[in-house]
Amino acid sequence: MKNFTCRADLLNHINEVSFAVDDVKLYLDTHPCDEEAMEFFRKYSCMRNEALKEYAENFGPLTIDTAVCSDCEKWNWINEPWPWQEGGC
Repeated sequence: MKNFTCRADLLNHINEVSFAVDDVKLYLDTHPCDEEAMEFFRKYSCMRNEALKEYAENFGPLTIDTAVCSDCEKWNWINEPWPWQEGGC
């Protein structure tokens, strides 16, 4: 995965791969034996996890799963604009 220097670009990447993961999960509900779709799911799940970890390391956690990836002693992100608020990205 390429390193994102811009918070907004990384957040957009997270949204894109998250959409792909959610979409293929729905497909796999009705096509559980589709190996190509399963491989797509694995690849994009990995990309999503890496992006979430990178975001947490650089900007603070987006999910509780990545809270431990943040180097903060306390969660300073509560004092900043949320990612979906103006000025948060």
